Amino acid sequence: MADIQFLNLLAEKYPNRRAARAEIINLRAILALPKATEFFLSDIHGEYEAFRHFVRSGSGMIRMRIDEIFGDLLTEAERDDLAALIYNPEAEMARREKSEPNFNEWSKVAIRRLLMVCRVVSNKYTRSKVKKRLPKDMSYIMDELLFADEVPDRHKYYDEIIDSIIEYDSARVFITELTETISNMTVDRLHIIGDIFDRGAGSPEIMDYLMENQGVDIQWGNHDVLWMGAACGNRSCIATIIRINVRYNNFDMLEVGYGVNLRPLATLAEHIYGDDPCEYFKPNVLEVNKYDPIPPELAAKMHKMISIIQFKIEGQDIKAHPEYHLEHRNLLEAIDFEKGTVTIEGVEHPMRDMNLPTVDPKDPYKLTDEEEEVMVALESSILNASKLQRQMEYIFSHGALYKVLNGNLFYHGSIPFEPNGEFKEVEFGGRKYKGAAYIKMLDEQIREARYNPPAGQTSAEAASVMWYLWLSENSPLFGKDKMTTFERYFIEDKATHKETTVPYYKLIEKEETADKILEDFGLNPKIGKILNGHVPVKIKDGQTPIKAGGKLFIIDGGISKAYHKTTGIAGYTAIMTSKHMYLAEHKPYEPLQEDGTQVFHRPVMHLVDTVPERLLIRETDNGEELRGQIANLEDLYDAFKNGDIKEIN
Repeated sequence: MADIQFLNLLAEKYPNRRAARAEIINLRAILALPKATEFFLSDIHGEYEAFRHFVRSGSGMIRMRIDEIFGDLLTEAERDDLAALIYNPEAEMARREKSEPNFNEWSKVAIRRLLMVCRVVSNKYTRSKVKKRLPKDMSYIMDELLFADEVPDRHKYYDEIIDSIIEYDSARVFITELTETISNMTVDRLHIIGDIFDRGAGSPEIMDYLMENQGVDIQWGNHDVLWMGAACGNRSCIATIIRINVRYNNFDMLEVGYGVNLRPLATLAEHIYGDDPCEYFKPNVLEVNKYDPIPPELAAKMHKMISIIQFKIEGQDIKAHPEYHLEHRNLLEAIDFEKGTVTIEGVEHPMRDMNLPTVDPKDPYKLTDEEEEVMVALESSILNASKLQRQMEYIFSHGALYKVLNGNLFYHGSIPFEPNGEFKEVEFGGRKYKGAAYIKMLDEQIREARYNPPAGQTSAEAASVMWYLWLSENSPLFGKDKMTTFERYFIEDKATHKETTVPYYKLIEKEETADKILEDFGLNPKIGKILNGHVPVKIKDGQTPIKAGGKLFIIDGGISKAYHKTTGIAGYTAIMTSKHMYLAEHKPYEPLQEDGTQVFHRPVMHLVDTVPERLLIRETDNGEELRGQIANLEDLYDAFKNGDIKEIN
């Protein structure tokens, strides 16, 4: 009965044998197509312009296609110009309008070249799928030109279409939409392996971009879960995201981008630290605010104010959750206010800043009435920020701590290991977990906090698990023994600032570690690969992104300006085609100049794997789903044939 009910529902879409048979033929044909290209990007950290360029360029794949098509027809400079047009059509057309003696003739040539590129990058897809991805207003015209046949008598027809585009002043729109189609067709699926947020100010724009595109999935990073916890109302997460973004001077992003009200924080900070220069809390200015230019002096005071509030709230959370085993990080109670020192791990250190008027030595984690008012205002702003909540809902629905696809494994941070190479057993919620079971349990905990918190807990309280994932030694997203935020602010000795990485990062040099992880997730270690983000690869120090004998790849994009001095490059992206896997090594992104020019550095493409035969859709997870659909349609066809379901002609 359940099968007949399902088939009756399916018959609403395919009402007779002809319709069912046609779809079976279509799906079987799709199975014979090559697997489409997947693109992997990690650790974006709010750098919207660089992110947009990496995605639009396919991290070098589009330029490779241009070289394949025009290598013998165009000069290197002409191919550079064509690539620049695809990457940033608005800026390139504005430049051409000034430099070209006949912009209309240039547009005609550009359209023809772009059509050639678009035909090549769309050849892995059915015509139906291509049509669905074409912009609505131009879909008919673009479809005609993309699938133009070689009959001589029709050349005049195609010429007339292009001439009409020019004559009716539609070239700019047509070229822009054609370049967007090329970018969308070059990369069929986009995997974001964590850390969309913090440091840079462009997270709202990055999320808008992702939400407007199909075929996106997200493997949550530590910065992502911090924002997810804040969106649930968890105070430790809220205080931390505010602190980080005040530190990086992201006032436009907070107040204009998301509508977070920072005025109560600014007012209290000015009142409490009026004469305090807050020397160790000066903001790290990566970008200048256009709409909310907070003076650096006030930003430093706000930074110190929210930092103290964060340490207090975290102290409350640590006491409320002894199962997190973070008691050693409750440092406000370790301060000797008379001596001006703090004792950490049995060692006494001088405090370089003892102006802590809001900290009561007898009850250091209690918020003052004014601090409580600030937190109430911040909570209200976060919980009622419609854009922020909408974007967080997308991250919850399109994300996970890990993803298994086509025999490969993707996750942001690490897997807890003992130094001897065995999975670390972690106690959580009264039970012990390790390896894949631990990751899967945490994934469930995150979703439950948002949608189904335990009885007697609010979503904000349940979301403390996301704060735990932000800074615990046992977090697969953090990967260090401790987070030394307090020490970096208050202790001069840089030895106390050190955060030691967990054993995972040494063990992944061994192939057996990757094999162990893949097997634990139910994958075949002979063919499976792991893609991993979180830790920037320091090329200038001789590091390589290829680990475990070519089975694990660290692809931290290193896009953030804050990392460029450390890494020496702008990190890596990964591309998986039906035949090859590439690592693209990027130079730092250069923004558009005032004169309209822009330099696009070609990434260095490292071929890291080649499969013996081109991978077809039938051999992928998507192929397995399509085979299931075919089986259902065949059952429907038989039901029509046997008279179990009546056909509608």
